[in-house]
Amino acid sequence: MTPDPNASSSGTVPSKDSKKKKDEKKEEDLSDEDLALKQQLELYVERVQDPDTGLQKVALESMRQEIQTSTSSMTSVPKPLKFLRPHYGILKAYYETMQDSDLKKYLADILSVLALTMSAEGEWESLKYRLLGSEGDIGSWGHEYVRNLAGEIAQEYAQRLDEEDPIDDLMELVEQIVAFHMKHNAEPEAVDLLMEVGYLVLLIEHVDSMNFKRTCLYLTSSARYLPGPDDMSVLHVAYMIYLKFEEFPNALQIALFMNNMKYVMRVFTSCDCLLRKKQFCYILARHGISFELDDEMVADDDDREVLQEIINNSKLSEGYLTLARDIEVMEPKSPEDIYKAHLLDGRASAGASVDLARQNLAASFVNAFVNAGFGQDKLMTVPSDNSNGGSSSNWLFKNKEHGKTSAAASLSMILLWDVDAGLAQIDKYFHLSDSHIIAGALLGVGIVNCGIKNDCDPALALLGDYVDKDDSSVRIGAIMGLGIAYAGSQNEQIRIKLAPILNEAKAPLDVIAFTAISLGLVYVGSCNKEVAKAIICALMDRSESELGEPLTRLLPLGLGLLYLGKQKHVAKTAEVSLTFNGKIRKYCYMTLLSCAYAGTGNVLKLIFFPQVQNLLSHCSQHLNKGETHQGPAVLGIAMVAMAEELGLEMAIRSLEHLLQYGERNIRQAVPLALGLLCISNPKVYVMDTLSRLSHDTDSEAAMAAVISLGLIGAGTNNARIAGMLRNLSSYYYKDASLLFCVRIAQGLVHLGKGLLTLNPYYSERYLLSPTALAGLVTMLHACLNMKAIILGKYHYVLYFLVLAMQPRMLMTVDENLKPLSVPVRVGQAVDVVGQAGRPKTITGFQTHSTPVILAAGDRAELATEKYIPLSPILEGFVILKENPEYREER
Repeated sequence: MTPDPNASSSGTVPSKDSKKKKDEKKEEDLSDEDLALKQQLELYVERVQDPDTGLQKVALESMRQEIQTSTSSMTSVPKPLKFLRPHYGILKAYYETMQDSDLKKYLADILSVLALTMSAEGEWESLKYRLLGSEGDIGSWGHEYVRNLAGEIAQEYAQRLDEEDPIDDLMELVEQIVAFHMKHNAEPEAVDLLMEVGYLVLLIEHVDSMNFKRTCLYLTSSARYLPGPDDMSVLHVAYMIYLKFEEFPNALQIALFMNNMKYVMRVFTSCDCLLRKKQFCYILARHGISFELDDEMVADDDDREVLQEIINNSKLSEGYLTLARDIEVMEPKSPEDIYKAHLLDGRASAGASVDLARQNLAASFVNAFVNAGFGQDKLMTVPSDNSNGGSSSNWLFKNKEHGKTSAAASLSMILLWDVDAGLAQIDKYFHLSDSHIIAGALLGVGIVNCGIKNDCDPALALLGDYVDKDDSSVRIGAIMGLGIAYAGSQNEQIRIKLAPILNEAKAPLDVIAFTAISLGLVYVGSCNKEVAKAIICALMDRSESELGEPLTRLLPLGLGLLYLGKQKHVAKTAEVSLTFNGKIRKYCYMTLLSCAYAGTGNVLKLIFFPQVQNLLSHCSQHLNKGETHQGPAVLGIAMVAMAEELGLEMAIRSLEHLLQYGERNIRQAVPLALGLLCISNPKVYVMDTLSRLSHDTDSEAAMAAVISLGLIGAGTNNARIAGMLRNLSSYYYKDASLLFCVRIAQGLVHLGKGLLTLNPYYSERYLLSPTALAGLVTMLHACLNMKAIILGKYHYVLYFLVLAMQPRMLMTVDENLKPLSVPVRVGQAVDVVGQAGRPKTITGFQTHSTPVILAAGDRAELATEKYIPLSPILEGFVILKENPEYREER
C-alpha cells in the first residue's frame, strides 16, 4: 500500500491547518470574560486606524483605560498587554503615518507601555515613545512601567553623554520618576536612578519626614561600594538631608566618617539645644580626635567648659568603673586566676622553672591586661606593710633589666584613664635610680593619659625633659609615652620636641625607630609634610647594615601612619619610597600603600598603582633571600578589607589560599592578618584555622597564631579560646618563647575582665577610630618579627594596644549626666537597608537594665517609651531625656 502524500511525517513542518487548530484551541482555553476582552481590544486596534478622529479618540481612551486598570499591580503580564502584543507592530507602523496631534501623543503613550514587554533589546522604545507622548501622570501606568523606564533612562543618559547630546528632556522625566518613587516607598530605586544620572542633589527636595531615614540609610550604605569622588558626594547629600530634618547625631556621624571638621562645626552651630550638644561631645570623645570648641559653636563660657570636658574624655574612667561595679567584677584577678593551671595535667607545673624572669614578665602583662582600668590588682597596687617602696617594688624586682620597664608601665594600665590617681602612684618610680624602671614610669605617664586630654598637659610637662637624656631606654620610654598620650592630637609642640631626634647623627637606631612611630601616631592621618620629610631623611641616612635590622622597619610604618586612610594622598610619598635603598624599598612601598587604603574597603584602587597590581599579587611572588615586603602586603589585605563585612569574608578566603601556597614569611603574617580582620570578634572558622596554625612546625607562624587567638578573643572571655590557650600552655611548657606568647594571649582574651574591646570600629561598625587602628597596626608590624622585638627587649610595644582599648558598654545617663538605669533590648543586629516600612532592627534579643555590655554584632534599643535617647545608636554614653508625651500605665 502506497503512503498518503498529504500525510505529514515526523520530520516535516506542521501544516497551516494544525497551526490554525492550535490558535482555535488557545481561544477555547480562554474564559468568556478574557475572550470578550481580547475581541474588544482587537476592535480598539481597528478603530485606532479609522480615518474618523472621533472614533480614534474613543478607541485610544478605552485602550488606555483597560491598560491602566490592569497595570496598577503587576504580579504577571497583564492581560491587555498580552492580547495587544501581536498588534504592536501594526500600531507602530500606523503611528509613523499619523500627523502631529494630541491623538498621536495618546498613541505614543500606549506604545510606550506596550514596549515594556515587546521592545527589542537595546532599542529603548519605551523611553522613545514616552518622550514623544503626552506629559501626563507617569505613575498611572503602574510601578513596573516606571521601573523599566528608569532603567532605560540610565542607559540612554550614558549614551548621550558619550555623544555629547542634550539631556534636558531626560532630566524632566527623571524628576517625575523620582517624585513617584519617593511617594511609593521605593527610595532605593530613586537613589539608584539619580546616581546613574549624577543628579543626587534633587533628592533633598523630595525627601519628607516619613522617608528620609530610609533614604539616608541606603545612601550611607551604598557609599561604601562607590568609587571616589562619588562616595563623598553621596555622603554629602545624606549629611544635608539629616541637617534639613535636624537629625544632628546622624549628620555628625557622617561628618566624622568623611573626616570633615567643617561639617562637624556646622552640626554644632546648627543646633541650639545644649543637651544635644553634650551628646555630640560624647560621640567626638569616643572617636578620639582633638576638637576645640569656640564661642561660635557654644556661646556661654561655662557651658563650653562642660562640653570641652566631655570631649576630653575626663569622665571615661568614672563610667567604666560604674559598669564594673554594676556587673560586680571589681574584685582584682591574679595571673594564676587566668592561667587556671589546676585544670591541666602535671606537665605545666613541671616547667615552672624554665625561665622565671620570662614568666614574671608575662605575668606583668597578663595582670596589666586583665585589671586594665580597675585601679586595683594583686601585684602592683596591693598595700604593703613596709613603708619604703610598697609591694609593687617587690614585684618590680622579680623582673630583669628591660622586664622592669614593662612591669613599671603595667601599673599605669591598671590605673588607665584615671590621670590624677595614676600620676600620683607612678611618681614614686621617678625617685629610683634604675633607668629601666624610670623608662617604664615615663611610658606609664603616656598610658595613663591615653585618650584623655587635659588643659594642663601633664604628659608633656613630665616627659619633655627626658626626651634628650643620654640613656636610650629612658629616651624610648619618654618618646613612646608622648606618642601614646598625644595620639591623633597633631600637637605642634610634640613635633618640635621629637622631629630633631630623627636627624641626630649619634642617636641609636631604636630611639629613631620609636620616634618615627610616635610622630606617626601623633600626626595619624594628617599627611603632615614636615614629619614625612623628617622620617624620609632618617630612612635615607641609615647605613647598609642598619637597613637589615628589624627595628628599621618601624620607620616606614611611622611614615605610613601619616597617611592612614588617606588613599590617593600617599601617591607622591609612595613614588619617593621607590628611590630608597633596595633593602627597604619594597617594604616601605607596601607599608605606605596598605596604610593609605586601610579601613576604606577600596580594594580596586590598588590596581591604579602601576608598580603594584594589587597586594595579593605581591603575596604570590617567590622571594629572593632577605626580602620582607610580603609581610606588610598580607597585613595590608586585612587592613583594606576590614571596612565592611563582605570584603572581610572575601579577604579571609584569600588568606586561606595564601596559607596553602604562600612562602614561609607569608605563613607567618597570615595569622596576624586574620587576627586584625576578626579583632575582638571570635568567628568559629577563623578560630579553628588559628588553632591549627598554633601547632605549626614553624615556630614564628605558631607564635603569630597564638597572639592572634588572643586578638580575636580580646575582651570577650571566650571560653573556647581560653580552653585552647590552656591546652597550648601545657603543650609548649618547655618552650619559653611560645609559652610567653600563650600567656600574652590569655591576658588579651580576659582584657578588662571582659569589659574592653580592641575593635577600632564602633557605632555599629560604621566609624573607624584612626588612633585605635594605628595602635593595632603598630603592634602587628612588630609581631612580623616576633623574635627580635616582642621576645627581645622591646616587648613594651604590646602597650601600643592601649590606643585601641575601649569599654564595650552602653551607659545611659540623665540630663545631669548621672547614670540612669533603664531597660534595653540587646540582640543581634539585622541589616534593614532598602526595606520598606519599619522592620525589626534586632533579633533574638534579651532585655537587660543599663549599663550593659555589647558584644560584636550586637545592637541595643530602649525597651521603654518613658525616655527618648539623644543618639540614634545606643553605644558608649547615651543621654536620655524624658518623653513629654509618655503616660504611666496603671
